[in-house]
Amino acid sequence: MVLNPKSASHVDDLLNGERNGHAIGSRLNIVQRLVKNNMSQLRYVPFDQLHREFGIIKDANKSTDVILLIESQAMLNSSNWHPERLFFLISSARHFANELRFEGFNVLYLKAENTSVGLNMAAAKFPTSTLTCVEQSSYRLSKKLSEAGAKVLPNDFFLTSRELFASWASSQKSFLMENFYRKQRVRLDILMEGNSPIGGSWNFDKENRLPPPKNYVWPEYLEHERDEIDSQVATELNMTPTNFWATTRKGALNQLRHFVDNHLPYFGPYEDAMALDSWSLHHSLLSPYLNNGLLHPHEVLTEVLQAFNNGSVPIASAEAFVRQLIGWREYVNGMYWYLGENYRDHNQLGATRKLLPLFLDAEKTKMNCMKNTISDLQERAWVHHIPRLMLLSNLALLSGVNPQEFLTWMREQFIDAADWVMVPNVIGMGMHADGGLMMTKPYVSGGAYISKMSNYCKGCIYDPKLRVGPQACPFTTLYWDFLNRHKDHFAENHRMKQQYFGLNRLADRADLSERAAQVLLGLDQGKI
Repeated sequence: MVLNPKSASHVDDLLNGERNGHAIGSRLNIVQRLVKNNMSQLRYVPFDQLHREFGIIKDANKSTDVILLIESQAMLNSSNWHPERLFFLISSARHFANELRFEGFNVLYLKAENTSVGLNMAAAKFPTSTLTCVEQSSYRLSKKLSEAGAKVLPNDFFLTSRELFASWASSQKSFLMENFYRKQRVRLDILMEGNSPIGGSWNFDKENRLPPPKNYVWPEYLEHERDEIDSQVATELNMTPTNFWATTRKGALNQLRHFVDNHLPYFGPYEDAMALDSWSLHHSLLSPYLNNGLLHPHEVLTEVLQAFNNGSVPIASAEAFVRQLIGWREYVNGMYWYLGENYRDHNQLGATRKLLPLFLDAEKTKMNCMKNTISDLQERAWVHHIPRLMLLSNLALLSGVNPQEFLTWMREQFIDAADWVMVPNVIGMGMHADGGLMMTKPYVSGGAYISKMSNYCKGCIYDPKLRVGPQACPFTTLYWDFLNRHKDHFAENHRMKQQYFGLNRLADRADLSERAAQVLLGLDQGKI
């Protein structure tokens, strides 16, 4: 049940200095009562740990503990955040706070200048209480809690502890996700028959690389109703949210059930496809809820494996989704902490180009694929992993965009963009800025890949088969130019021998360089 925010006891309004007549007395009494009762713990809940059964709340005492959430104004104003992202994070947190109040918890929801100020405000109100939390999801927030003297407990929002991942990583010559994933399958006993994978294979990638089918009827999107809390947040942000993202635990569970019932059986074959007639295809749309805590990976795994065990989901789809959840997601979080705070600063290829205008405005490009992808992102703050990697990151890498600028933009625009998610994904996988620490080769491609895996190229003014001339696809031109520019860096890479063999056979490399210069200038001007 969600309470009307106007009828809930908002201690935060008082602490923020509001003076609302008779309401001030009742709210002051609440604070005085909590202080008088000598509350034993201030349990801090960041906006990405919104789960009742995990994190710092799971063993909280309703009589002696205060649950602390801080709505940082710095979070609102420090960057050019996508409005849909801000709406989702704030409304989810306010709903969660009200649900805890309804359950009988003492909840202190503060609006503060920043997190540190909020922590100090809470400490001043409850000077005898111990500040406790679980491990935070970013270096920045970890530092703030450490400076506040918080007692920090292990984070249980992932299936792999940071210590366990570090133990695995320190024993590896290279950090291959596939090796980690197989260890996960065995350790967690998921899709296993004894020591062997169900179906006789660890992955079914070869079966899961189909382009979007023609005349295919995609299932309808699940939409979520908005309530008074949603409306209040939207008004404060001066925006109109879409109905595609739930802001409650109930809504997140509905999205999980919708995915399992309508999409999971077909997820695998089309997971790498891109389609003009569907912005999400058969993807789960669960990452925002996993990343803010409304869903826990164990819950998602339970539903997915139950559907597989019931015979309603083929192994290729079940395994593909499981790999994303217990493989890639856990791997990326582990690598974020293992590689260290300064990993985000890598720029091994020396990329210096400013962020391209098309990333900020879909009208600044004539490329069908980029125009549609940026439009989707601007509308919903989300596109799935293939447009992120093979369109957005691919173009940024091929054109030499500074990886830190691109990282900032990705962090700002995606609804599921936690720091631990984006730093390894952008610096390591997307931009290959770490010199190959995570990926043994850069994920770059020309227009042929986009043409094969999508229907974007039909009707586009650029031809993916051409690398030179005014109609040449910018991806195709820049792909070969990228290989040429960085041949000293990659020519000896054993995984790129075939690409460089192809480059060396090109008879039009001079024309290619000329066309590449035109493309890069046009991208800088927002005209390509």
